[in-house]
Amino acid sequence: MSELKDPRVLFAAERTLLAWNRTSLSLIAFGFVVERAGLLIQAITPLRAHVSQVSLSFWMGLLFIGLGSFTSAYSARQYSIVLRALSPAEFPPDYSAKWGLAVNGIVAVLGVLLIIVLIIGRRH
Repeated sequence: MSELKDPRVLFAAERTLLAWNRTSLSLIAFGFVVERAGLLIQAITPLRAHVSQVSLSFWMGLLFIGLGSFTSAYSARQYSIVLRALSPAEFPPDYSAKWGLAVNGIVAVLGVLLIIVLIIGRRH
């Protein structure tokens, strides 16, 4: 448990969570772009595009999306550990520190749903 009794500790942890949130969103967005790049290659050069290139692009994109989802979930877990370690004096009155956890959790779930949608869409 922290003995600093300073709300700046909470805000520093929250800034770190938000930085990880931006990182996870960037990984998910990059993964989506990589996944779609295979379709672009196939559309531009249909005769020269190999199935292996399109497939590699698809799976690499899904790996980046999965990494972004994992990053979001793991950073939320780490932030939760920090919140439990803080004393009540380190929380400003009526301040909701759990909102960041909710946002990161939603980003993680949406990333997993994106992977599922992309896999289902590929089969059809």
